[in-house]
Amino acid sequence: MLRATATLAAFLLSASQSVFAAQTSFPLGVLATGTMGVTNPPEPTLGTAINQTSMARLLTVNSVDDFCLFAPPTLQSISNSETIEVAWCTKPRNNARLIPDGTISGVSFLKTDFYVQIIGYGDLTKLNIPADDFGGELDPHGAYGTGNPIGGNVTSNITGADEHFAEWMLYIGNGQFCFRVCTNANSTYSAAAMCWHELDQVGCGFVMPGNYNVNGTFETCDADVAYPPGWYPTATVNGTPEFSSFAQRFTYTPPSGPPVTIGDLTTPAAAYFTPSSSNCVTTSTISNGVNLAELGLSSAPSARPAALERLEILRKLLVQQAAPRPRPAQELRTPLLPLDRTRAVLPGA
Repeated sequence: MLRATATLAAFLLSASQSVFAAQTSFPLGVLATGTMGVTNPPEPTLGTAINQTSMARLLTVNSVDDFCLFAPPTLQSISNSETIEVAWCTKPRNNARLIPDGTISGVSFLKTDFYVQIIGYGDLTKLNIPADDFGGELDPHGAYGTGNPIGGNVTSNITGADEHFAEWMLYIGNGQFCFRVCTNANSTYSAAAMCWHELDQVGCGFVMPGNYNVNGTFETCDADVAYPPGWYPTATVNGTPEFSSFAQRFTYTPPSGPPVTIGDLTTPAAAYFTPSSSNCVTTSTISNGVNLAELGLSSAPSARPAALERLEILRKLLVQQAAPRPRPAQELRTPLLPLDRTRAVLPGA
């Protein structure tokens, strides 16, 4: 049982304060405090040179037509490339690779008081994801605390200026993605809780509830705030909400001793509720207007170089010799299709 540390009234007061105007200070744990990845530019930059072999790993999430995704540098599955994935952006920016026009077929861009979230569809085989790969989950932690991908960073200007945010999670497969960047916190809901990254086997609809009926549509909406992934309200005691939390079940073997299984036996059918959205504005399409073929650049999946293949084999051997992983991390191979959901209003709102 999770006992909230703030009164419901305090939560509602905090949640009612819009974060869409420029902020000058943020709660602890919201802004990134680490170093920029060695392959990345120091700051998010629009209008950088197009480089379809770039290894930069700086994502930006600003709007329905200005965002980036992590995807493999060469043709390989998400689970096999999670540590080395690179930035692909809808506009020339951040020294990243450019998402070819026509790749993305639908997007829901949601702005809330605690996070910005993108739900999208497309032919993501154009981003080196195999056609039979249902995908996986990426986050700034990874199995060893170095991030998936290593050196990956995320920025957004949704709070009024470009900021580097500490907590985010991206689910991506061959035809769908969902991406949340956590931009606020209070004493009840931390940024880490809002972007909880250990539910990588339940899919987008469970972890990031929203409007998944957007294939063929490009929309920007304001939205209510969902409960943190896996949280379910159980009671309110003296004005303080209480929650139960779902923990994904897995088994691992510690360095010494028998295998250990932890987590819940039963997986809930869905998130507690799907937040309502409002003030939606649609865009006919998103396009960067760049013809990669005319520039002599390929938009087709890249073959995996033999040298990279050998490096990956070596990496896996080193990983196998290292300490056992504490959890199955990003090895999601279940479909990312949304689960059945029920719409509801945030209790007390």
